Amino acid sequence: MAGSSPNRGRPSAGNVPHTGGAPVDEVPRRRSGLAPEAYEEVPPEQYPPYVPASESPREFTFRAVLIGLAIAVVFGAANAYLGLRVGLTVTASIPAAVIAVAALRVLGRGNVLEGNIIQTVGSSGESLAAGVIFTIPALFIWGMDVSQLQVFVLASLGGLLGVLFMIPLRRYLIVREHGRLPYPEGTAAAEVLAAGDSGGGKARLLFTGLGIGALYQVLNNPRALGLWQDEPTLPVTRLRTEAAVAVTPELLGIGYIVGPRIAAILLAGSLISWYVLIPLIALIGQNAATPMFPETERLIRDMAPGDLWNRYIRYVGAGSVAAGGIVTLMRSLPTMVSSVRAGVAGLREAGGAGVKRTDDDLPLPFVGGGVLAIGVVLALLPPTFMPVGVFGAALMLIFAFVFVTVSSRVVGLIGNSTNPISGMTIATLLFTSLLFVATGAAEAVDARVAILSVGAVVCIAASIAGDASQDLKTGFLLGSTPRKQQIGELIGVVVPATIMGAVLLLLHRGIGIGSEDLAAPQATLMALVIDGVIGGDLPWGLVAIGAAIALVVEMLGIPSLPLAVGIYLPLSLQTSIMAGGLVRMLVERRYRSGPIEVLREKRENGVLFASGLIAGAALVGVLIAGLVFAEKQGVGGLSGIAPALQNAAGTLPAVPSLLIFAGLALLLWVFAVRGHAGGEVRARSGGAGVGEI
Repeated sequence: MAGSSPNRGRPSAGNVPHTGGAPVDEVPRRRSGLAPEAYEEVPPEQYPPYVPASESPREFTFRAVLIGLAIAVVFGAANAYLGLRVGLTVTASIPAAVIAVAALRVLGRGNVLEGNIIQTVGSSGESLAAGVIFTIPALFIWGMDVSQLQVFVLASLGGLLGVLFMIPLRRYLIVREHGRLPYPEGTAAAEVLAAGDSGGGKARLLFTGLGIGALYQVLNNPRALGLWQDEPTLPVTRLRTEAAVAVTPELLGIGYIVGPRIAAILLAGSLISWYVLIPLIALIGQNAATPMFPETERLIRDMAPGDLWNRYIRYVGAGSVAAGGIVTLMRSLPTMVSSVRAGVAGLREAGGAGVKRTDDDLPLPFVGGGVLAIGVVLALLPPTFMPVGVFGAALMLIFAFVFVTVSSRVVGLIGNSTNPISGMTIATLLFTSLLFVATGAAEAVDARVAILSVGAVVCIAASIAGDASQDLKTGFLLGSTPRKQQIGELIGVVVPATIMGAVLLLLHRGIGIGSEDLAAPQATLMALVIDGVIGGDLPWGLVAIGAAIALVVEMLGIPSLPLAVGIYLPLSLQTSIMAGGLVRMLVERRYRSGPIEVLREKRENGVLFASGLIAGAALVGVLIAGLVFAEKQGVGGLSGIAPALQNAAGTLPAVPSLLIFAGLALLLWVFAVRGHAGGEVRARSGGAGVGEI
């Protein structure tokens, strides 16, 4: 930020000594990490990159792209499951950087720039998944048939737009604004790659967590072996509600990564729903002789707490999420205005004469031609396949450029973790819906699909642009070739897009998108926004209550968006997330009085192990959904294994299930405080955060 100290967030001198060992890169190194100027507001020409422009080591290699794509597919599938379940995604920048360092150490003859290509390609899967699951699942919620090809077209074209629109902004946002825009995840990834000789220990933490998370999910998931309860529940009869804990490793890991404050805000939102609103609705409606809208069949007194949540609280939560997203967007308006101006300035500056290797972008004619080609493809899509048309394609390009610019600037200031993607998408959908109503296009049978398509492409483009800008910041600090990174970004968008449709279909057919197990909060909200503007048949009173709650907590200085997500999602998810937050709080309290570098190392150990728990559990969750779907089709599944084991051992009752989960939390604490990452960690823990909510 222009007015902030240039040393803000800079590690203390000598924070991370070089610990020796086999170097990852094959170019001469004069220091053990990034130069001090990486954290200072200096003219870009005075910043010495880790690898000078005069050197040209191997960078864009087949193995780097292949490893990166594997990471992108894995984290893309895992985050699709995770985002549909809890409305959060986990950024892949730090795990991808750690895996890159470890992979090149095993394969040999690697260097830091080749590792950056792995990180660049690998981190794209999570951002693509976030843009997809925030919007496209609304089609499933509407009960429509969705094909893998439709998902691929929206995901790939939206992602390509995000990368292409970001390319001409690089010289302004990344280079000229160096020191003013810190890009925290990008800087942290650069530190991990530069300190690559400590990567082996870090990778072990990550993969150990992945294995434990996967094993736990197989043993615990009720659709797999189900050896103990996955959601112990205790009725609270006096309040007509319940207490519950979803004892799953991915939620524990999320809680550790977001930390105790955000976890507490999420839990507070759920407590408002389950211990204030549900008892209040039950009290008001206990003597009602007719169903209360939007319920049309059952009486309040005949509904269980889960039914009350599903029929009433979800609308309150949707109003809170919408209001929280809009408030976040309004707070970003000054940045938005300056970002659009920066975008225009960046377009003017891009495509200049030949420059040195570290300033070599893809040419502007290629960018412009690519954007034009995507616009033509979108406009010419058959209406029976995707009813976009010329009008919708024009809106996609306009909104995509605006919000790509905004997203790229915002993440430079505050990181991907608080990028208001959902707020930008809501604004896009509202404006598009109003335009459709004003022009009479809303009367068309497929109007909702057309509006959602606009929002999906814009959401995916903005999400990918945030990731691409962080990656290009990493490349700027390390001395990578921008052109090669940008090609890697384009590949890293298209390939994961090919599996997104399959993942969504497996999850929907195996579990059910929009069900309590896969609530898909953002996509449900997008569907409600479109339905509300087009049809006007929403329970607006409940939506308004949710919006009012969000505005009140904003007035109290509390971030409304995480609280709104807590209101929307089941209580059982938030209690588990809070458990992970408490583990992190205990780790930080134990080491806060000692050297700061020790605290950072222990905290980062926990982040890596927690990331592994999340990835392992989420990937197995996708696999289990696929097996359940296969079983429904008569192909086979888990039905022959699970009953045999459950009949032999039985499903454990609530208390032992909670004790097993407590043991997993203890294991997370042990790996955080005792795990050794092979050297002190320069990268701040913010580098491995949770994606936009």
